[in-house]
Amino acid sequence: MADAAASDTPVERTLVEVEGLAKLFDVSPPLLNRILQGEKRVLLKAVDGISFKIPQGKTFSLVGESGCGKSTVARLVVGLYSPTRGKIEIDGIDMASLKTRTEIAPLRKRLQMIFQDPYASLNPRWRVADIIAEPIRAHGLMSDKKQIAARVGELLVQVGLAAADGEKFPHEFSGGQRQRISIARALASNPEFLVCDEPTSALDVSVQAQILNLMKRLQRELGLTYLFISHDLAVVYHISDIVGVMYLGRLVEWGEARTLFRNPQHPYTRMLLDAIPDLEMTGRHRIPVAGEVPSPISPPSGCHFHPRCPFANDRCRQEAPKPRPTAAGEVACHAVEENRLPEAEARRVSQQTAPQA
Repeated sequence: MADAAASDTPVERTLVEVEGLAKLFDVSPPLLNRILQGEKRVLLKAVDGISFKIPQGKTFSLVGESGCGKSTVARLVVGLYSPTRGKIEIDGIDMASLKTRTEIAPLRKRLQMIFQDPYASLNPRWRVADIIAEPIRAHGLMSDKKQIAARVGELLVQVGLAAADGEKFPHEFSGGQRQRISIARALASNPEFLVCDEPTSALDVSVQAQILNLMKRLQRELGLTYLFISHDLAVVYHISDIVGVMYLGRLVEWGEARTLFRNPQHPYTRMLLDAIPDLEMTGRHRIPVAGEVPSPISPPSGCHFHPRCPFANDRCRQEAPKPRPTAAGEVACHAVEENRLPEAEARRVSQQTAPQA
């Protein structure tokens, strides 16, 4: 009976798989300067070997301070950057194996990106109808002008605007409305996977909530899968199924969203949660972490977080931690592995309330 019950349990299908992904940028001085001044090449480690999976229909969020590599991951996944090493698979298809436009086209229409700034991501010289219709024409989904116009009207209504808004220009809309147009454009090719690079960070708080509710509704109705990039933990908490915490190009902790927020393991995750104001005055204990994010050009040895970690020791300074399983997912931390975190602090953190929107 147990085997029969287990066989009836639906197995989550992995739509996106990232393995050992890394991206280095060459920020060296010009070759002549290096020759004359005897300088070496300088490489910036934007992403330093991260791995994760996104089940179909779920939202995986990457969170961290500015400069940790979140947006670089987003651009790598959609193919705007080529990885230095590592593998990106969409529905089992290795993106590196696609060499020609003909090979890339079928996969390209299945994934789209929503950018951070709705003021810069829309062509100011095009009418909204032309902006939304561009993916339809580019992917050859429709050719009849009346059909395209009808589809554009449907998309505008689907994101909470009117079909007549297609005749307007982007400057005639507010920031929230422009982001709705960006979402409509992203949906025009009928994608399965959307990469959302801080889509609400340029908007007012009240408008943020509207856009997040819209995205959650579209996910339910269309079965969309999201990679959501944000530095706002309150936003991440309310939209995510899985959360990954990045620090200086590495994934230090990931897991099921509710469990990770209620019982964070990595000291950096705890630091990020401590930055959320304690509006309910629960009196939760805080351990302030001093310092700033080091330069990705010359990151610290061992664990990148050790210069700011109150629990670091010599092992942390010399050896990079490997991911180990937790109740929520995985964590890469020597202090957690060796149980060096104070038990009282762990209990206080596990009892803290989730962030409020």
